[in-house]
Amino acid sequence: MKQLVILSGKGGTGKTSLTAAFAHLASQGRFAGKVILADTDVDAANLELVLKTTPLETAEFKGGKVAIIDQESCIGCGICQQVCRFDAINVVDGRYLVDPIACDGCSACFHQCPVHSIRMEEQVAGTFHASESGFGPVFHADLYAGQENSGKLVTLVKQRARLKALDDGYDLVIVDGPPGIGCPVISAVSGADLALVVAEPTVSGTQDVTRALETLEHFGVPKLVCINKADISPEGTRTIERFCDERGISIVGHIPFDLTIPKALVAGKAITEYDPHSACSLALGEIWEKVSSTLMEKA
Repeated sequence: MKQLVILSGKGGTGKTSLTAAFAHLASQGRFAGKVILADTDVDAANLELVLKTTPLETAEFKGGKVAIIDQESCIGCGICQQVCRFDAINVVDGRYLVDPIACDGCSACFHQCPVHSIRMEEQVAGTFHASESGFGPVFHADLYAGQENSGKLVTLVKQRARLKALDDGYDLVIVDGPPGIGCPVISAVSGADLALVVAEPTVSGTQDVTRALETLEHFGVPKLVCINKADISPEGTRTIERFCDERGISIVGHIPFDLTIPKALVAGKAITEYDPHSACSLALGEIWEKVSSTLMEKA
């Protein structure tokens, strides 16, 4: 079983559109019926929208704890407020109350309360979903606004996808990764056999893709690069090409700017399914062949 993760240094580079296209192309070739999809961009998951999935399972995700003050036993000493580094405890009408949004769950107040009036309760931070699409099972999740521990939720999504693949004999897990280089990205690339970084030739895009590649280098994950909207800024494209060439990183393709893409998104279809003869679809087909061949070489 192989794991392919799709990454980018920033949001909006086309990761999800590319993942959906790969899911469609994989269903037509050597991985037909053997692909599982995982959307680990839990802060803004939308792969299920493109693939029009059918939900099969939904479960609460509890990530982190929040302090709760028992008003019956609280003696109002104020020690909890003094030790809270996050200003999460306030006095309202003579009572000490915890602001659950400001609380970081550090438990300092819990340990310092002289009468043990504070308890730490797990909070529901999001929801996990298992769904079915026309191209295979999809595992995804939604982190609630303002919540943390997205790295743990990413790990849950990947674990469920991996276990499904191992239990039912799937050959490939395609992971739509989160943007950036933080904890969610580190969780997403853990155990990956290959990472494909989607770059775009904008000022921020050329800067952020270098950070994504350096992160993969640090964790020893094999990597390839494709450039989306490569024709909108030839100079930006050349900058990315020079960076990759200096480090021996292969660029497996250039995706042109194509208005067929938003039309496919509106239709709720992968671009390669919506219009297989568009310039974008043809480029994606070539990229998929190179990526899938690289995965097979690592068998």
